Amino acid sequence: MGCETKARNLRHAGCAGVEMNSDPRIQNSEENNITVVALGSNLGNSRDIIFRAFERLQKISDKPLQKSSLWKSSPVDCPPGSPDFVNAVVLLTPSPSETPETLLKKLQALEKEFGRQTKKVLNEPRPLDLDMIAFGNEIRASEKLTLPHPRAHERRFVLQPLSEIAADLILPGQKKTVRELLDSLATDEVLTRLGDTVT
Repeated sequence: MGCETKARNLRHAGCAGVEMNSDPRIQNSEENNITVVALGSNLGNSRDIIFRAFERLQKISDKPLQKSSLWKSSPVDCPPGSPDFVNAVVLLTPSPSETPETLLKKLQALEKEFGRQTKKVLNEPRPLDLDMIAFGNEIRASEKLTLPHPRAHERRFVLQPLSEIAADLILPGQKKTVRELLDSLATDEVLTRLGDTVT
């Protein structure tokens, strides 16, 4: 969002009464620090892995996670024969001292904890994939980290779960809400909702 964008309160679906001020001029506020993380798994017991990853992500969030349902999705840009994914999205609240870089290290450590190996083939099957979609309104363009995620607004497996918990959210660099991006998306991705998340 550009600085000329008017401040607006964003109400997140599934969290009645919780409003966040999205004014990009507000720096270092708790609300401006909300982080969107997309989870994916297509190796092993993916459903169980995602549930356990929720528990581990809660340990690095200062407030209760906002969690989407689990969704089964067809592989996108993956090697031929790749299994379907189980996907979800969470909103977490990092500690005030957390930066995108320090959080990225924690997410990568968590991926390794669940058995992810150094990739040999692009987008090969993996037990757990954690993508930082947005960290407040932070912008990054380094070799290790790009924020916001450059393709999140084009991925149904990100937007569909995210729309459950933050349909009115406007991701940095976008003018449309998550719901509007999802409604206008033209992809051949196939998603199936697997059921409610754990509480």
